Amino acid sequence: MVANHRKKIIFQIGALTGGGAERVFLTLLRHLDRGLFEPHLVLLRAEGEFFCQIPDDVVVHILSGSRRARTLPGFLLLMWRFVRLIWNIRPHAILSSGGVNLALLAVTRPVLPRAMRLLVRESSVLSVRLSCESRYPKVWRLVYRCLYRCIDVVVCQSDSMVEEMTEQFHLPEQKVLRIYNPVDCDRVRELGRSDANLYSGAGPHLVAAGRLSIEKGFDLLLAAIPKVIECLPTVRLTILGDGPLKAALAEQVQQHGLTGFVSFVGFQQNPWPYILHGDLLVVPSRREGFSNVLLEALALGKPVVAFDSPGAVREIYGKHPAVRLVRAEDSAGLAKAIVERCSETRSEQYNHEASPNWFAKFAWQQVIGEYNALFLR
Repeated sequence: MVANHRKKIIFQIGALTGGGAERVFLTLLRHLDRGLFEPHLVLLRAEGEFFCQIPDDVVVHILSGSRRARTLPGFLLLMWRFVRLIWNIRPHAILSSGGVNLALLAVTRPVLPRAMRLLVRESSVLSVRLSCESRYPKVWRLVYRCLYRCIDVVVCQSDSMVEEMTEQFHLPEQKVLRIYNPVDCDRVRELGRSDANLYSGAGPHLVAAGRLSIEKGFDLLLAAIPKVIECLPTVRLTILGDGPLKAALAEQVQQHGLTGFVSFVGFQQNPWPYILHGDLLVVPSRREGFSNVLLEALALGKPVVAFDSPGAVREIYGKHPAVRLVRAEDSAGLAKAIVERCSETRSEQYNHEASPNWFAKFAWQQVIGEYNALFLR
């Protein structure tokens, strides 16, 4: 029998819902070097829009099957199942998505194999998120500091996130590593061209994509649309995604008389034809750790208007000629930028194609190489 010298790597995430972190994990699973590593995927729940996209050779483990992990008895049961699974697999490293998974790693660390390395990929501007969403942000910041002490490396999506981790959460520099999110430009462009133009009417056609939640700022975008209509009466907005604010956003559309101007098309397994055939991508996020959809729009050669929100938008995209940044949460400024950019696009036939050198640091080959180096440490 030939010994298997590949290192077992566990990718740990709650579920494969239609978000940016989930798409990144799938890209890593799809391209991870099978000559070096044996990938395993540990999910809390076997659900999500991306569940059907798991590569066939990835071993999948389901820990819970329900959301009871948020209760103390449920979390204790989850801990027992998790520890038993880890000792059965004995991986070289675990890459976790954070949140409940971070807590699970930190709390069980004393009883996990000592040689195993614990890695966490942080996907949000944590200090801002805690300030906006937590009743006791100072307490939660202290909790996160304690949890992170049990982790070997925290992977951040930008230099600004690295700075946040070292300054706000007091992590030593050697425990924090910046690895950009990957984009598979060839796949995005191929799938973008796989469907015909999905729009009708004169346009311009605006598109926005993401989870329908407060941090993504779709309510701010809808507040801007009446001013856009004043200048561009045939404008149409298509929103891709699903989430807890779907009903509230639909009500906002009705209240402002935007029913004929705004369409919700739900989550799309292949969102790229909407972006490719649209005139402009709008990113109205209140905070944004990286913005995968912005990067994908640039890969498709499309212009973008985005809020200059807390996170890495300015750091990564601020100097890109196809991106126009607007003061954060300024709906009037957003409307003005949309009108100006649509006018430029239509009258001057704007067709930007970014330099391949700009995309090199985000190419999946580069990013996978950086994760390979991390896993081999």
